[in-house]
Amino acid sequence: MQSSKFPRRKVVPMIGDGDNSGDKLEQLLIYSAICNNEDLGPFIRKVFISGKPETLIHHLRHFARTKESEIEEMCKEHYQDFIVAVDDLRSLLSDVDYIKYSLSDSNSKFQSVALPLLSSLDSFVETRNVSKNLNRAIESVKTCVQLTELCSRANRHLLSDNYYMALKCVDTLEKEYLDKTPSFTLKRMLEKKIPEIRLHIERKVNKEFGDWLVDIRAVTRNLGQLAIGQALAARQREEDLRMKQRQAEEQSRLSLRDCIYALEEEDDDDDDEIGAGGGIGEDGYGNNGGAGGILGFDLTPLYRAYHINQTLGLVDGFKKYYFENRKLQLTSDFQVSSLTPFLESHQAFFAQIAGFFVVEDRVLRTGGGLISKVEVDDLWEIAVGKMCSVLEDQFSGMQTANHLLLIKDNVSLLGITLRRFGYPIDALLDVLNKHRDKYHELLLSDCQMHITEALAADKFDQMLMKKEYEYSMNVLSFQIQTSDIVPAFPYLAPFSSTVPECCRIVRSFIEDSVSFMSYGGQLEFYEVVKKYLDRLLNEDLDEALFRLINASVHGVNQAMQVAANMAVLERACDFFYCHAAKLSGVPLRMVERSRKQFPLRKARDAVEEMLSGLLKAKVDGFMTLIENINWMTDEPSQSGNEYVNEVIMYLEILVSTAPAQVLKRVLQRVLSHISEKIVGTLASDSVKKFTVNAITIIDVDIHLLESFAESQAPLFPDGDVDQLKTALAESRQMVNLLLSNHPENFLNPVIRERSYNTLDRKKVVSISEKLRDSSDGLFGTFSTHGPKQNQKMKLLDELINILKDAN
Repeated sequence: MQSSKFPRRKVVPMIGDGDNSGDKLEQLLIYSAICNNEDLGPFIRKVFISGKPETLIHHLRHFARTKESEIEEMCKEHYQDFIVAVDDLRSLLSDVDYIKYSLSDSNSKFQSVALPLLSSLDSFVETRNVSKNLNRAIESVKTCVQLTELCSRANRHLLSDNYYMALKCVDTLEKEYLDKTPSFTLKRMLEKKIPEIRLHIERKVNKEFGDWLVDIRAVTRNLGQLAIGQALAARQREEDLRMKQRQAEEQSRLSLRDCIYALEEEDDDDDDEIGAGGGIGEDGYGNNGGAGGILGFDLTPLYRAYHINQTLGLVDGFKKYYFENRKLQLTSDFQVSSLTPFLESHQAFFAQIAGFFVVEDRVLRTGGGLISKVEVDDLWEIAVGKMCSVLEDQFSGMQTANHLLLIKDNVSLLGITLRRFGYPIDALLDVLNKHRDKYHELLLSDCQMHITEALAADKFDQMLMKKEYEYSMNVLSFQIQTSDIVPAFPYLAPFSSTVPECCRIVRSFIEDSVSFMSYGGQLEFYEVVKKYLDRLLNEDLDEALFRLINASVHGVNQAMQVAANMAVLERACDFFYCHAAKLSGVPLRMVERSRKQFPLRKARDAVEEMLSGLLKAKVDGFMTLIENINWMTDEPSQSGNEYVNEVIMYLEILVSTAPAQVLKRVLQRVLSHISEKIVGTLASDSVKKFTVNAITIIDVDIHLLESFAESQAPLFPDGDVDQLKTALAESRQMVNLLLSNHPENFLNPVIRERSYNTLDRKKVVSISEKLRDSSDGLFGTFSTHGPKQNQKMKLLDELINILKDAN
């Protein structure tokens, strides 16, 4: 309208003069608020609170009267516009009537034309609806047919135990057909049967899984035995390879260029049989990867149950159920029966554990997340703790070394087997190392008993070997032969039967010790084996031989036989240490470099001392003939005295019957004893005086003894022959001094150290005072300084005086 174009004016009404000032102010405020379109709420609340609304009503009425004049003026201003608008409306009304008439006429014509079309349209609509209904019915029938076919397929899969495909069919029915099934009956049937089918499948696969858990326990032991057997075969191949390598190194060390060794490595097919494992097969049940093949175990039921539970959405519960059941099975495997000795059941015990973790390793690698590495590690920690506890209990009660070695060997095989699958075995090795000392103590005790029995059965007779295999078994196997030439048979060995028996005991000790230390986590254990070998030789064998020598050896023949045994055992000890090094994988050059003294020194020294004493006693019997010597003879003799001929004859018989190894130190002691007896006789009170001719004959005696020592050169090296001659040094130097033309040289320190270093000054004085000249019947002036002394006597007399003054 036109009036909207004009702005609204704000008018302040006039206030009458008859009102008081307060009413005027309030009226002014009300008028101002109305004119400015403000809220009148505060004024209304105020008057109602004060209880005088009449004033407000009066003011409002007064304001309305003031506005009537304004309204009248505005109507006057817009009257012409109102007239024009009314005329326009009248004109519009006539146009509307014309349009109404036109529309009525058009409607009549349209209806006359459209009635036939409408009837046709109704027929079309009806026909179309029938067609839609038919199509909907056909679609419903097709849906029902597909549904029934799918149900039939699911039933076939259920009958053939193909649960995964059955579940796929059920999932398709639920997702694609359940909501759009036109048949209410079919829908109710599906709603009821789908959960039942899933529950049926779940029960069936869980039952199969439960049967598998029972079956796998029976299979696990055989699997563990097979795995341990393969580990044993692999270990044997490694030992054979190391043996060939050591032989090649030894041949190289000996520079035998014509010997060529080829080190061959065999394919570790057995490892592939156990270590290989595929994933879940194409059918989803692990038929390819789960089959055990030659190992004889099948994981198909397990993977099938796992896959079905994955399809059912129950995978977490199934994983937990599997882990808990396997954990219970593992715990039950550690129940050691008190009715069966552990020694009889330990192989089955370890095989069960090995098979258990071989299966778990296969499940971990091919199970698609059925069990995690952390869970397998938890199971292994439980198993290691239980095994360590069982081994501690069993080892603590064992008192036989062979039993402990048997258990240890199976523990080491178990460790080798499981280490190939990545399981840490340090805790098991720690248990074995902890009982290392106990095992060796038991082994030493057994060896000590066997050594005592072997020595008690010794009859001190040389061992007779009639066949070559006896020689190989008793001599060559311990490398105690003196020549590489095989002797003629029958062969009388220089040692008694005790020697090979003791060698066999020591060799068995070395092999058992190395067997216990091998595959125990230590790369270098030769020093440990050597420590206990030293104890066996030094403390057990040496002490046993020492007790035998002191208690059972009587006479020269027995002492000689024991001394011969000791000489052979000295060579055998070299073999023992080399054998220990060879089995321990240590180069022989290191053993030769660190070789120490003969470990049976105490027994050797004891038997040599006893033999020397017996021989000295025998020689003393011949040395009594020295009393028949004419010490004042005037004629020298070139044949020597009677005693020396008897002694040499006895020594030659002794040399012809005794082994050269025994004679080396014994002859030296006997010759030294003879030398001491000669000097002792000269210094004894039984010899008051003697002539130079008598000393000359003694010089012949010593020459004969020295010739005898030199005649032993074929039996001894040159250095040993010189040592035999050195045993006669005291008597030789004393005779040389008495026969010397310059006895004053004894006072020269250089000459005395070179030529008279074994002589005692008191003996020199005592013996020199007894020397008489054959030209003087009395020759007593040597000590009284008579006037007929020759130059030599004077020098000797001066020597005696100087020596006496020095003392």
